[in-house]
Amino acid sequence: MKVHNAEIVISAVSPAQYPESELPEIALAGRSNVGKSSFINTLIDRKNLARTSSKPGKTQTLNFYNIEETLHFVDVPGYGYAKVSKTERAKWGKMIETYLTQREQLRAVVSLIDFRHEPSVEDVQMYQFLKYYEIPVIVVATKIDKIPRGKWNKHESMIKKALSFEKQDTFILFSSITKDGKDDAWKAIEKAIGFNE
Repeated sequence: MKVHNAEIVISAVSPAQYPESELPEIALAGRSNVGKSSFINTLIDRKNLARTSSKPGKTQTLNFYNIEETLHFVDVPGYGYAKVSKTERAKWGKMIETYLTQREQLRAVVSLIDFRHEPSVEDVQMYQFLKYYEIPVIVVATKIDKIPRGKWNKHESMIKKALSFEKQDTFILFSSITKDGKDDAWKAIEKAIGFNE
């Protein structure tokens, strides 16, 4: 998809604030420093529509982005960030769970995982949660440019094993630096929302 128009529509914390729109939605979930904003910005060819922050854990709301009047990207608060109190974290958890399990417009979740490391407990929980609720999932392994190509297979196997990754799901290697995986990510998203040019 060629993106000319992308804008943030609303930051929501509860269903009452979700946009009233029939547009299909793709949620983006991942650890606080996994490169979610960079992923969004790479996909829409912008430098800073989604703000990249030096302080992880800054996104504390569900941020809805309108992409080409065709779909919404929904940026979910990053998880696994230590400096947030347990009560805060529980609140986010509830907010994310409510959105993921109740939003009819949701077509798939892009689950971003740092390619360099074994998936965190939260990464694994997120994947299992999506499988449990039968929500389509696209796993995107970020920051592949930081790992020598010769070790990609090893890292991919490590991640898939930790997640108990299911073959029917999509697994994409991605780098916001080299733009590797950008086309594959769009293909998977377009397929999820039933978009045909």
